[in-house]
Amino acid sequence: MIMSRTEAAPDQARGDLTERLLAGLPAEAVLTDPDVTAAYANDMASFCPAGAPAVVVLPRTVEEVQHVMRTATALHVPVVPQGARTGLSGGANASDGCIVLSLTKMDRILEINPVDRIAVVEPGVINAALSRAVGEHGLYYPPDPSSWEMCTIGGNIGTASGGLCCVKYGVTAEYVLGLEVVLADGRLMSTGRRTAKGVAGYDLTRLFVGSEGSLGIVVRAVLALRPQPPQQLVLAAEFGSAAAACDAVCRIMAGGHVPSLLEIMDRTTVKAVNDLAHMGLPETTEALLLAAFDTPDPASDLAAVGALCEAAGATQVVPADDAAESELLLQARRLSLTALEAVRGVTMIDDVCVPRSRLGDLIEGVERIAEKHQLTIGVVAHAGDGNTHPTVCFDATDPDESRRARESFDEIMALGLELGGTITGEHGVGVLKKEWLAREIGPVGIEMQRGIKQVFDPLDLLNPGKLF
Repeated sequence: MIMSRTEAAPDQARGDLTERLLAGLPAEAVLTDPDVTAAYANDMASFCPAGAPAVVVLPRTVEEVQHVMRTATALHVPVVPQGARTGLSGGANASDGCIVLSLTKMDRILEINPVDRIAVVEPGVINAALSRAVGEHGLYYPPDPSSWEMCTIGGNIGTASGGLCCVKYGVTAEYVLGLEVVLADGRLMSTGRRTAKGVAGYDLTRLFVGSEGSLGIVVRAVLALRPQPPQQLVLAAEFGSAAAACDAVCRIMAGGHVPSLLEIMDRTTVKAVNDLAHMGLPETTEALLLAAFDTPDPASDLAAVGALCEAAGATQVVPADDAAESELLLQARRLSLTALEAVRGVTMIDDVCVPRSRLGDLIEGVERIAEKHQLTIGVVAHAGDGNTHPTVCFDATDPDESRRARESFDEIMALGLELGGTITGEHGVGVLKKEWLAREIGPVGIEMQRGIKQVFDPLDLLNPGKLF
């Protein structure tokens, strides 16, 4: 039987692809064993389909990335860029027959410049490694996703990651000054600058930040740094209702305070942490608010915020006296996800962001959704910027419970939009929220975004099927 190329021989096509890749890559950088490549199929998101990659490539140089993209263009093979795969939206999930381009081996910090206050890094650098390296120079790289000990700078750029300190220092996008990007056809493009200021032309750097690898492959980044701030002190305030805790958040922000951290945990999360770690938090706690300041006089700032919490109805306010006590108070927040995972075994983490003034409405709405679907849903939030993480706990082996989990997740996103918010504050769209992106930005917005994608990737090779 005579077969067409598309029908014939997946093994032959894979062999052709591998041979072309090996012409410009060392053998150890090209993985084809299906048992090995399967480990690169998906990130940490639930309910996101993933395909089987034809090959996984782990380049170490810009030239090797260019070779991969030229090969992909010549053979019309899709490419899925990956970092540490700690994402929560399916944005790094493989598609059938794709090249997975894992950038974890490009992990060099190329420059730290204390005068210009910049770092130049490759995409595979671990966030925490960069933070420690610049700290040795008295500098600070603020973006700190909760997975900072594992996640990569390239992945942070791809999803415009946030973290606990965003309320004061902002998200990744505010620290990316310039990029070197390999385009879909293998050309290398530079964007942005190394200078403190610069407005030459369209801001293509910001366009790539948050694009989830759909426009090009980031191979180098110029990142802004700040002076290392003083050690922060933390305050914990317990409330008899989530509404009272959210009122305290509004009072703090309206009062002009600039905390380095402002986090909230609802009663479901507090209970889960108590059950897991036996931290002794009162069973009557309906919400726990954590505030921190890294100012020259943090004790004074904590006292002022503590008074606002008491005015909002806090039942107990506990300020830390030193760094050790501060870390102890933060342990409950750090344990939140682990504790919620222990409730039913699997979690689905949302990241709806709403105006701070509507934070209480979001938490109350999630409580109603949890009751409606008979599920445990805990809420932790970066309260200072309205970025909430409703976390749906469910048994993945129970089809009905899994269905209810997905329905509740969608209802939470709908609630966020109703409250004037956005479907994602820091996790990205990926596969999980494609339908919801269209709802948020509308048909004209989708048309414009597809037009941009067409300019940079006319063959639709880069991370196809993501975003829209």
